[in-house]
Amino acid sequence: MKIINISSYLAIVTLLVLITIPSSESYTNHTVGGASGWYFNRSSNKSITDYSKWASGKTFNLGDYLIFDTNTNQTVIQTYNETAYKICNADDTTDASVYSGGAEIGKQVVLSVPLIIEGDNYFFSSADDGAQCQKGMAFKIDVEHGVGLPPSLNQPPPPPFVDPPPSGQSTTPSDTTNPSPQAEKFHKNGGESGRIMGMQHIGVVYSCVLFGFLVLVL
Repeated sequence: MKIINISSYLAIVTLLVLITIPSSESYTNHTVGGASGWYFNRSSNKSITDYSKWASGKTFNLGDYLIFDTNTNQTVIQTYNETAYKICNADDTTDASVYSGGAEIGKQVVLSVPLIIEGDNYFFSSADDGAQCQKGMAFKIDVEHGVGLPPSLNQPPPPPFVDPPPSGQSTTPSDTTNPSPQAEKFHKNGGESGRIMGMQHIGVVYSCVLFGFLVLVL
């Protein structure tokens, strides 16, 4: 009869479980432009480095951050609209986000931009009415799913802003318990995704435990 060493069995099971647990280091901070940062060289009238070249060959996933080491003279526009990217102008889009460091001229700042939507993400500078964008301050990346969004970024969008009623006019309070269809869809998809990932993870853990036990017994 083969004697089972419980300590060895538990050590194997623990190792297998740790291997199957997603690492908290699955998300990456990408410093845009590397050591060059996010700057425009006015002497040469072009970006300080080739940002499209910097982005090529890199893997970007949901939950990653783009880190822009820059100053308050620069801006960052994030959009999912290819046309806005090509014309270096996002004024007519509804999905653009603008990142800047404030009104103080030339102050060093770090702008952190989360990647929360899969697929094509476009970034460019709106400084000088898009002239810097046309001279190289722009790049495109393809965001992959990876391990999915972390809980801190996987939140439903806030409710739309509604103007307050005129003074003295009574209104019926809105039903805040029923989210908008968009928010509910986002919430359900996120919850379903989490449940599926959780069930898959539990199944993998049980398989590892059974495998370790069979190896020691047989």
